[in-house]
Amino acid sequence: MATKTNPKKTASTAQRTAEVKPNLQQYEHETQKYGEIVKMPNGLSERSCKESVALLNQCLADTITLRDMYKKHHWQVVGATFNQLHLMYDQHFLAQVELVDIIAERIQLLGGIAIAMAADVAEMTKIPRPPRGREPAAVQIKRLAEAHEQIIIATREAADKADEVGDPGTNDVLVSNVLRTNELQVWFLTEHLVAASPVKA
Repeated sequence: MATKTNPKKTASTAQRTAEVKPNLQQYEHETQKYGEIVKMPNGLSERSCKESVALLNQCLADTITLRDMYKKHHWQVVGATFNQLHLMYDQHFLAQVELVDIIAERIQLLGGIAIAMAADVAEMTKIPRPPRGREPAAVQIKRLAEAHEQIIIATREAADKADEVGDPGTNDVLVSNVLRTNELQVWFLTEHLVAASPVKA
């Protein structure tokens, strides 16, 4: 005897299958272009948000570059102070990872778009690109210290501009997070280059 198929049950099963099947035929488009601001209910003008986002994206590009320089030097460091520098570089890397997230989230909550891809970072950053090869520990430290100083100077200027456009939240992120972290890390770095240090090029 033939089994009767319940059309309601069959349709329901097919529908459920369609709901969980990945749809890889998505139309590619941007929902928000880079540089555009989506007005958020944050009490700030669109102009203020746009200016702060531009400042923060520059800071983000430089912070991502510095973060990656720390990982490069962490892998490539050699010499008598290998273990100490290897560990310090990684600690500083992790602090920079945290800064990247803080800066990017600030950009997004202002209604902007945070840069994220390596090619975009490379185009935007003002920090000079290090060579691919290995360098002496003293040169690594000097290179990192110079990058920190560049970020510190730019961050102070950006914090002042954020205040001028009436965005104390961005000023706080720049001063409390970016500036203080970079000031602390550059101090730790440069103490390795005093006359008594065995770290030399």
